[in-house]
Amino acid sequence: MTAPELQTILTKLEGSIVIEHGKVIIRDQNKLRKNIHYLAEISALEKGAIQGWARYLARMIALEQNVIPASIHDLYIARGKGDIPPTFTVPAMNLRTLSYDAAKAVFRAAKAHNAGAFIFEIARSEIGYSDQRPSEYATNIFVAAIEEGFNGPVFIQGDHFQVSAKKYAANADAEIKAIRDLTKEAISAGFYNIDIDTSTLVDISKPTIPEQQTLNTGLSAMFTEYIRSIEPTGVTISVGGEIGEVGGKNSTVEELRGYMDGYNSELKKKGDLIGISKISVQTGTTHGGVVLPDGSIAQVNVDFETLQRLSQVARNEYGLGGAVQHGASTLPEDAFGKFVEHEACEVHLATNFQNMLFDRLPEDLRKEMYAFLDEKYASERKPGMSDEQFYYKTRKNAIGPFKAMTWNLPPATKEVIGKAWEDQFNKLFRLLSITDTQKVVHDFIKPPKIQPELKDYLGEFIGDQDIKDLAD
Repeated sequence: MTAPELQTILTKLEGSIVIEHGKVIIRDQNKLRKNIHYLAEISALEKGAIQGWARYLARMIALEQNVIPASIHDLYIARGKGDIPPTFTVPAMNLRTLSYDAAKAVFRAAKAHNAGAFIFEIARSEIGYSDQRPSEYATNIFVAAIEEGFNGPVFIQGDHFQVSAKKYAANADAEIKAIRDLTKEAISAGFYNIDIDTSTLVDISKPTIPEQQTLNTGLSAMFTEYIRSIEPTGVTISVGGEIGEVGGKNSTVEELRGYMDGYNSELKKKGDLIGISKISVQTGTTHGGVVLPDGSIAQVNVDFETLQRLSQVARNEYGLGGAVQHGASTLPEDAFGKFVEHEACEVHLATNFQNMLFDRLPEDLRKEMYAFLDEKYASERKPGMSDEQFYYKTRKNAIGPFKAMTWNLPPATKEVIGKAWEDQFNKLFRLLSITDTQKVVHDFIKPPKIQPELKDYLGEFIGDQDIKDLAD
């Protein structure tokens, strides 16, 4: 007997698939690609069992189509060993809004560039305000890959699974449990890359760098141990660490060594465990950029020489893939080639993709979203802040409440937005030199096909209620 919700979905797919003995069998490839978008739509807009079935089927179909959730760990460790030269920088893209359409644009660009070394990611904060749990985000990626005919390893990452310093001070055990629960949820959804961020707990009042990093290194090791205890058989999840909050002072080699030495020491106490594959540093950027009163973005000076030195120390002394740069999407175009020149292993990109959407929304919808912000987020309007600054700072908070309205934008509007994104991804992939990285990915990444558990898709996740102090 077939669950009614499942039967509804199978009807939407026009008989293009059947389920036999717990496996998906594809009967009509053309009908499947024509109708697969329904799975992303149901996943995003429906509730309850039908939503869970859509997400579960999307992942099952993805595996049949050779769209395989994967960890980038082995590629980064190979880079740390010198088996892969530091001649490209992996873009990690936070697709916080219209994620399905944005992912389709990414895959179109990837196919045009024969690119394989790129990451989809979403932060703990974004999961909250975009109303997009990990399984929904992953479903958008899987369905987009199927529709665009992309196959191979797909890297999905939990970005800034960050400890809130405020919540940790109030109840450390509860905050640690929240990160553990989110990590487990994400891994179950196919996130095989997790960036631990306990840099919020670095205490610069301490006299020495190792003492300043003590809580950061201890918790990083603890979360690494937890991840290793729940990762699927055959998968070594790529774990990232962070030595300083983005937007603060620039990181130093001494801080990197202080963190790594402390982390490795703490991890060794827990047994013979595989550690992190990369390390996030601060070299002059801020999340989202700094908006000026007229709405333009202030120019920033990225310390590329420090970035290069940190990457070299991370690789040569600790065997990591290198250093990771956050908060880069709003930088000028000429900066992106410098990330490659200065050997960054990964760069995180988010806000500019959101900006491109808001710039192309119908005027009446944008006004409605801004009116919502005026009502709900008035307390965030600081003295002297212009309207441009206020809306730029707060408009991410309208993404979740207006998700259905953006999903249901006219096809012509979505086509314009998608084309703009695709052009941007094409440009970024070229500047970050990931053209023709399909081969290196296939040489070093051999992901097993992990079958999803239906029970992980038919439950309910409550999630965080207050994420304002967390980074994107």
